[in-house]
Amino acid sequence: MDWMAWTWPTAAFFGVIALLLITFTILAIRFPETPRVGVLRIETTRGDRLFITLLGSAFINLAWLGLLGANQPYALILCMLYAAAVFRWV
Repeated sequence: MDWMAWTWPTAAFFGVIALLLITFTILAIRFPETPRVGVLRIETTRGDRLFITLLGSAFINLAWLGLLGANQPYALILCMLYAAAVFRWV
């Protein structure tokens, strides 16, 4: 890790993203899915919903830092609720 000057939280973040991608790839192979139409009125698959969740979570965290500045773990709770909503209704 020293050669890239990464911290453990940064490495953990990218590790979780890699595990998510691997998991969703395995799920797509083992359990093929037909796209569904949700509240956005567009066809989405699991991968699309994962992308929407990751993108939205990034914006939630940036807004949290910009507006509140502290207690970032509470933003994680908000991101989890957002992810649950996206996978349920989008």
